[in-house]
Amino acid sequence: MRKDGRSEDELRPVRIIRDYLAYPEGSCLIEFGNTKVICTASVTDTVPPFQKGKGMGWITAEYSMLPRATQTRNVRESVQGRISGRTHEIQRMIGRAIRTVVDLSKIGERTIWVDCDVIQADGGTRTASITGAFVAVTDALIKLYEEGLISTVPVKDFLAAVSVGIVNGKPMLDLNFEEDSIAQVDMNVVGTGSGKLAEVQAMGEEFTFSKEDLANLIDLAMKGISELIELQKALYEFNTSLGYWKKKNVKEARF
Repeated sequence: MRKDGRSEDELRPVRIIRDYLAYPEGSCLIEFGNTKVICTASVTDTVPPFQKGKGMGWITAEYSMLPRATQTRNVRESVQGRISGRTHEIQRMIGRAIRTVVDLSKIGERTIWVDCDVIQADGGTRTASITGAFVAVTDALIKLYEEGLISTVPVKDFLAAVSVGIVNGKPMLDLNFEEDSIAQVDMNVVGTGSGKLAEVQAMGEEFTFSKEDLANLIDLAMKGISELIELQKALYEFNTSLGYWKKKNVKEARF
């Protein structure tokens, strides 16, 4: 048993509250244990220069953390005058992940801006951001469809992400900050509802690991991802092959 009472293959309590903010086309608050992230999806009628004239849309992401989301106060990056390498990496990861499950050719020349703002951090902020961003973007696309601005909801599959690692020689699912800080191997995995991988980030922290370790960690992550996707499914009526997505009259999903 871990310090918080979980078994090694158990997720923290997860909660998703949709329509968390009044103004974005899609929004939610997502909680992985004590990690809390507000995810929004905003639609603009422009695309980056490299997409102009192609009839294609784009999805991009921004990520930030409140100064006191952590145990000690951090200086805002806007005050520092630069975005850290870690923030750049996470933003790109979120954007890449969401683009894998959205048909950009069916949203017109529009950009969906995904904003993930961490209001409390206890490990797994990027994976919580991706899991919540999927809900915010899907809700935004449903809104565009209901307003007659697109002809279908172009979401091809569900998407979620989770962290795994080796801590004190043991593989563990959904690491909190304390576990992450001492992990010998740290991995973030993004997967789909059909059981495919969208991205894997893995690193040894002054430690090496075997192919067998890698395979075991991916299997453990996919178990967690399938549970997160079941939670997402509680929010929708859907048929991914037909492009049919409708919001259920459900404000919150949790386990």
